[in-house]
Amino acid sequence: MKYLNLIRWPYLLILVIGQILIKYTFFTPLLEAAYGSGLAPITLNAFGLALISAATISLGAAGFIIHELYNVSPYSIDLPYRTIKGEKITVKKAFNLFFALNIIGMLIGFYLANMIGYPSFAILFILTSALLYASAKGLKKYVLIRPIILSFLGGLSFLAVALFDLFPAMDDTNAKTLTTFFSVITDYSIFLALLIFVREQVVNQKNSDKDHKYGWNSLSLMLGFERTKHVIFAVSLAPIAAVIFYIYKYLYLHPISLIYALVLVLGPLLFFAVKLLMAQTEKDYKTLQWIMNGVIFFSILSIGLYQFILK
Repeated sequence: MKYLNLIRWPYLLILVIGQILIKYTFFTPLLEAAYGSGLAPITLNAFGLALISAATISLGAAGFIIHELYNVSPYSIDLPYRTIKGEKITVKKAFNLFFALNIIGMLIGFYLANMIGYPSFAILFILTSALLYASAKGLKKYVLIRPIILSFLGGLSFLAVALFDLFPAMDDTNAKTLTTFFSVITDYSIFLALLIFVREQVVNQKNSDKDHKYGWNSLSLMLGFERTKHVIFAVSLAPIAAVIFYIYKYLYLHPISLIYALVLVLGPLLFFAVKLLMAQTEKDYKTLQWIMNGVIFFSILSIGLYQFILK
């Protein structure tokens, strides 16, 4: 169990669920409805999607491991043991697991990219591995690098499904339809990246005392606690505006989807923004972190509604 805690399996599970929903509740039913079963312009079968998910799990787990190794103090890497969620794990074992998962993730990426006939796509997996390592080890002195990297990679985990599934199948006869689908997933990926960025800033606010203790830069240390809170609030308005726009453009004619978006996404986002302005204590920011986790979770699940919205 201690190794499952080390890789933060719930976050990885949510990403994989999102990838499955994109494939089987969005692309497959809508494309089969448009082109007919067996004629839908898609590339990945169940095995191909399993490869993307396996690479996501491997590289994501490696990223969480290296983050935990360097997250307590700049000197913790020199200690023989790291205590993670109450469990002692040797640094050597954690590093070995980190390197093994990285290699597995990149090998899967190489195989998948060659399987679909686009070997250059393997660069995505190499880039992911490099960015996760850099963000954990050497970039704490840069204020926004880690949140930006995590946000980018979170969004990329969704965009990768569209890139590997739709792009190789695109031709003159289906380009318009597939481009529309690709555009929707791109919007979704950007929205997810914004949510992750806001969540990471809330976590940084919660951990500002530790950042100060170990000399790690953060917005709260640079701008001050209250100014940073208002910056996070301003950024949180972007996903709120995005949800309102999608409700106006797509959902107002679909009662179930509309209620889902209002109750489980927009409502919590508005509550988050109001509560953020009043937040003062570590407990307040922990609550905000859980609210944002819930918004991310229900936003990912909402992918399953597009088969009804875009009919």
